[in-house]
Amino acid sequence: MEKFVIEGGVPLSGTMVPAGNKNGALPILAASILTEEEVIVRNVPRIRDVDAMIEILVSLGVSASWRAPNEIALCAGRIEEVGIDPELAESIRASFLLAGPLLARLGRAVMPPPGGDVIGRRRLDPHLDAFRAMGAITDCAREIVLSAPRGLRPTDVFMDEPSVMATENALMAAALTPGTTIIGNAASEPHVQDLARMLVKMGADIHGIGSNLITVNGAERLHGCEHDVAPDHIEIGSFMALAGVTGGELRIKDTVPADLRMIRLVFERVGLRSELHGSDLVVPGAQKLVVQADVGEYKSKIQDGPWPAFPADLTSIAVALATQAEGSILVHEWMFENRLIFADKLILMGADIVMCDPHRAIVTGPRRLRGERVESPDIRAGMAMLLAALCADGRSEIGNIRQIDRGYERIDERLRDLGARIERVATEPVHA
Repeated sequence: MEKFVIEGGVPLSGTMVPAGNKNGALPILAASILTEEEVIVRNVPRIRDVDAMIEILVSLGVSASWRAPNEIALCAGRIEEVGIDPELAESIRASFLLAGPLLARLGRAVMPPPGGDVIGRRRLDPHLDAFRAMGAITDCAREIVLSAPRGLRPTDVFMDEPSVMATENALMAAALTPGTTIIGNAASEPHVQDLARMLVKMGADIHGIGSNLITVNGAERLHGCEHDVAPDHIEIGSFMALAGVTGGELRIKDTVPADLRMIRLVFERVGLRSELHGSDLVVPGAQKLVVQADVGEYKSKIQDGPWPAFPADLTSIAVALATQAEGSILVHEWMFENRLIFADKLILMGADIVMCDPHRAIVTGPRRLRGERVESPDIRAGMAMLLAALCADGRSEIGNIRQIDRGYERIDERLRDLGARIERVATEPVHA
C-alpha cells in the first residue's frame, strides 16, 4: 500500500502533455478481439485500469506486447475463451466492454459482475437491451451468459439512456455484424467517437459519429489497424483546475479544442479563464477566481450530464475548484448518487460545503484549506483531494492512492515536474 504526502501552497506552473484518454483506451483495447489480425494502439495511458484490461485480454488468449512506453500490439488470432475470470472482472467495470466483441466474434460471452468505482448504481440493462435487439439470448443469474449461436442480426437499437459503455458495446457488436444497425439515443462522448474512428479503420462503415444517432454498416470480417488514443479531456480539465487553485500558469500541449468547449465554459463560471494557442491550452497564472452569478444575481450552478454537457467525471474536480473561488455556487451531480459523498473530506480540510442531498452541494469560497489525512474513495474524488492538498496550508496525506493510479498516469512525477511538493510513500501494513 502507498500514500501521497503533499506540502501545499506552491503554484503549479510549466508545460505538460496530456495522457491518452483512459475511457477511450479501454474500449479500444477491447475492440482488438473483433479481428484475427494485429492491432497496434499508441498513446495508451499506463494506469492500473489499462493493466487490468490487458490482463483480462491475455487470459482470453490475446497476445499483448508493449513496443514502446505507451504503444501496445494486440493479436486475438487464437482466441477461443469466452468466459471472463471473476476476480479479474471485479477489478474494473470496463471488463463488461468485452461482451460485445466476444458475442460478435464467437457467438457467446460469459460475464461475471463487473467491478469499478462505487459512485452509484451503473445499470447493465442498456447493454443487454442492445444485445437482445440484435438477437442475442441473455441469461442473467450469478453471471450473465450471452449467446447468439446463429450470429447477431442488424437492427434498430434505441437506448433507454445514453450510456457510454452500452453505446460502445453496441458499436463493437454492430461493426462485426453484416448489415445496417442504427443506434438511437446513443452516447456521443469524445471517447465514444474515438472508438468509432478506430472501428472505421478496421473496416466498419459508421455514420453519425459525434451525434446521438449512429448508423453502423457492419462487415463480415474486420482487419487490423494502427490507432492513437485521443488526449484525455478529463485529465486536461483536472490539470486546468490544479493550476487554478494553486495560482500557477500552465500550458497543456496538443489538446483537441472541440472536446474542451463545455469544460472551459463551466470553469469560467467559477472564474477560471483559459486561452487557446492553436491546439495548446494555456491557463494564465495568478488568477483571482470569482463565481459569476446568473443574471439577476441568482445563484450560479454547475450541472453535469451526457455529452456535450459538463462531464460527470469532472464534478468532483469542480467542487474542489469552487472552494477557492469568491462567491457561492450550486453543484448538481444528478448522474451518480454517491459521487459527492467525498465532500466530507474537503469539509475536514476547511471547505465551506453544504450538502443539500446526495446529488447537490452548495460550495462557498474562498476558504483557506489546511492539510489533513484523508482516503481516496474513487479516481476523481482522489484527484479532487489532490487539488485541495496542493493549495492547502501544511502537510496532507492521501491514502488508497491506487484509486488515483487507476485513472492518472504517473501523477506524482508529472506534478513534481510542475513544481509540486509530493512524494509517494509506502505505508505500514495494517495487522488484524
